[in-house]
Amino acid sequence: MKVNKFKTPQDCGKAAAEAGAGLLRETIERKGGANVIVATGASQFDLLEALIQADGIGWDKVTVFHLDEYVGLPISHPASFRLYLWTRFQQKLPIPVRDFHYIAGDAKDPLLECKRLGNLIRECPIDLCFAGIGENGHLAFNDPPADFETEEPYLVVDLDDACRRQQFGEGWFDSLEAVPRQAISMSIRQIMRSGKILLTVPDERKALAVRGVLEGLVTNHVPASIVQEHPDVELFLDTDSASLLSPSSS
Repeated sequence: MKVNKFKTPQDCGKAAAEAGAGLLRETIERKGGANVIVATGASQFDLLEALIQADGIGWDKVTVFHLDEYVGLPISHPASFRLYLWTRFQQKLPIPVRDFHYIAGDAKDPLLECKRLGNLIRECPIDLCFAGIGENGHLAFNDPPADFETEEPYLVVDLDDACRRQQFGEGWFDSLEAVPRQAISMSIRQIMRSGKILLTVPDERKALAVRGVLEGLVTNHVPASIVQEHPDVELFLDTDSASLLSPSSS
């Protein structure tokens, strides 16, 4: 795993976007298209802003998949990740993407929605995954103890208290009680099928989780620690999120 450390969250996000843009350009040239996963949350603000400004990406040859979404939340809700990705990413791209596969969190049957998305992503091997790490070490909405075994691409998951407190603390909801208790999430195994994973993780709130991911054992109690077993991962940290790492890690 390659660890990159920068002074500010802005520099962290820009560097991750530059790395991702380079891979997308190369993949499109080599394969004629690319399949990518994009994430949401405060950690992705600067990355997405820089990514949409990157030159030379043939977005019309890119298929995009969405990592996770709250169960029962309509796209009109301010905390909807579909709304986030539409307003902060998709509508700002210079040209439309080939396909954008959103998770319908308010689907009548979340399990059928998981099946629909699973059928789609099985036909689209993922070249690149942009993601972050939660304060509780989660990867997507796979909270501890995460399911490391299922091969299903998407799952309905329960959100733990630490995850829900993070969403409230970041200002997405008016109260902790308003944060949904379930989500549809891409599974750990599906994320690990990605050709390359770029994790953008700024902020002091993430420092303990970052240390667990980089310096701890692989355990489903720190779900993102699983990336230690992936052959091609880059981690983008700022000074604050790297503050608890030992010198050998940072």
